[in-house]
Amino acid sequence: MAKTVSANDPATLSIEEKLTYLYQLQLIDSKIDKLKMLHGELPLEVQDLEDEITGLQTRISNFEADIKALNEQITVKKTEILNAQALIKKYESQQMNVRNNREYDALSKEIEFQTLEIELFEKRIREYNALIENKNMVIAESNGLLNERNLDLDEKKGELEEIVKENFKEEQELKAEADKVAVFIDSRTLNAYYRIRNNARNGLAVVIVERDACGGCFAKIPPQRQLDIKSRKKIIPCEFCGRILVDKEILGIQD
Repeated sequence: MAKTVSANDPATLSIEEKLTYLYQLQLIDSKIDKLKMLHGELPLEVQDLEDEITGLQTRISNFEADIKALNEQITVKKTEILNAQALIKKYESQQMNVRNNREYDALSKEIEFQTLEIELFEKRIREYNALIENKNMVIAESNGLLNERNLDLDEKKGELEEIVKENFKEEQELKAEADKVAVFIDSRTLNAYYRIRNNARNGLAVVIVERDACGGCFAKIPPQRQLDIKSRKKIIPCEFCGRILVDKEILGIQD
């Protein structure tokens, strides 16, 4: 049966009262943790799906930007082809009025150069169109996968919301109970408690000494340190994991 603790001002609490409140808070928070464990892997699955969807959306956006840039390049190359064709017509017209073979040959070289330029521009356009086709295929595949993942996400979210809804009332009651206990703990000790709890894999910040060992990391505790813990004269953390240690009798718990 749990001991009854008087509602004292946090600043005037004895170490024993402070440890008792801390352990009571830990018991409540552990119950909340168990409720959250009922969610199973669903929160992680939802997060993974959201991350994958974000990645697919980013990929599609990047490919669409690439296609836009390639189309702009195609427009540039088509303009360059028109310019080259105009130069060829100009040089052919000038050939009709040359005064000697040297001028004619010079114009012929310019026409040949512009013809080669047109061939190069056309080759680039074919390459850009091939890239666009490939990127459109990837976009289509990504959109198909994106639709599937969105359906999966909706399903997983629905499952998670149903579980959360079932446990909501109990979880809210436990949180309210935790708040009632937390008001009797000074802010410095409470912050330390939450810091330890957040760093602990199992959420345990306050643990009982069981079988001469820490109830969190199971490291052996020397006899003298166990006596110090039972005396409740100061808050004693585990030398190995940093969790706050309490004896079994703190809430009237018997072996």
